Amino acid sequence: MHFGLSEEQEMIVSTVRSFVEKEIYPHETEVERTGEVPKEIADEIKRKTIELGFYACNFPEEVGGAGLSHLEFALVERELGRGSMALNHFFGRPQNILMACEGEQKERYLLPAVRGERMDALAMTEPGAGSDVRGMKCSAVRDGGDWVVNGTKHFISGADHADFIIVFIATGEDMTPKGPKKRITAFLVDRGTPGFTIRDGYRSVSHRGYKNMVLEFDDCRLPDAQVLGEVDGGFAVMNEWLYATRITVATMSVGRARRVFDYALNYAAEREQFGQAIGKFQGVSFQIADMITEIDAADWLTLAAAWRLDQGLPANREIASAKVYASEMLARVTDTTLQIFGGMGLMDDFPIERFWRDARVERIWDGTSEIQRHIISRDLLRPLGA
Repeated sequence: MHFGLSEEQEMIVSTVRSFVEKEIYPHETEVERTGEVPKEIADEIKRKTIELGFYACNFPEEVGGAGLSHLEFALVERELGRGSMALNHFFGRPQNILMACEGEQKERYLLPAVRGERMDALAMTEPGAGSDVRGMKCSAVRDGGDWVVNGTKHFISGADHADFIIVFIATGEDMTPKGPKKRITAFLVDRGTPGFTIRDGYRSVSHRGYKNMVLEFDDCRLPDAQVLGEVDGGFAVMNEWLYATRITVATMSVGRARRVFDYALNYAAEREQFGQAIGKFQGVSFQIADMITEIDAADWLTLAAAWRLDQGLPANREIASAKVYASEMLARVTDTTLQIFGGMGLMDDFPIERFWRDARVERIWDGTSEIQRHIISRDLLRPLGA
């Protein structure tokens, strides 16, 4: 069994890490202070990513992407996790779900997104329906040859920069022995469509500058040409393409944890108390040992899940395990690092308090820790009839 990376994979890691250190790190303090990414900086990051050949690297070569494997893309995301979410957003990774585009949709949405000419965002969550996707109230009804959409989505990341949004909307309801069950359809909705509004969302303590937006539909008319996949086939599209979002959270949590750990390790070696480096005290040195052990475990768990996808093996449980473990590991690592720094960890002289705040959301978005545990336990118990 071989656990090492190939020469090409090592090159991917070093290239992306160098990019993050040179192009992302220098702007983080200003983005954290203002909560904004200046357009010229966003455009520059995008331009340099395209020149590097990494824009839309999660897409196959036949549509213009770099054609990276799931494992290789996980390595990219892991290194991007070291940097600000608001800034590395422009190291473009369009939603894989765009591979479901058919016919003219490819020319209008898929190919421009891969080339970096148009940016996308994904919208499922609503004020009353987060993890409960079938509880969504945003609905579309037939009217002539169009769909008329009404409702609201919130917590939509990236919508402030998006040229179009991939929106999941209820398009009907079936009665089942367990009660009514929503039918869901995915739509491609262009910014500026009449009846469709994108507005600022909530101020979050996590990932400042990486904004969440509110989408409002008021008798918004969409033709059938805007349906992504099949009508009422939203869950089929989700199940085929959206597993990647959970791996992204896991990999980026690992990358961020490694950056935080470097701060803890260096501080433990340099900071002196009672005449010696604090790392010589067992209370600190054991914390250092525990952190690196957990980070390594999360790293391998995540890469193993990505590897399974490349082998065509079932990976739903493994992806859920990676997401829940890596996101909770990040919380422990950031909290422990702050403790090692003591009072200075809470001051904005160091980025530790930012890492600590940013870590909190990872256990919530793209499926809460509770949802991941449900996926894991269901996968294990169902074959036994439980």
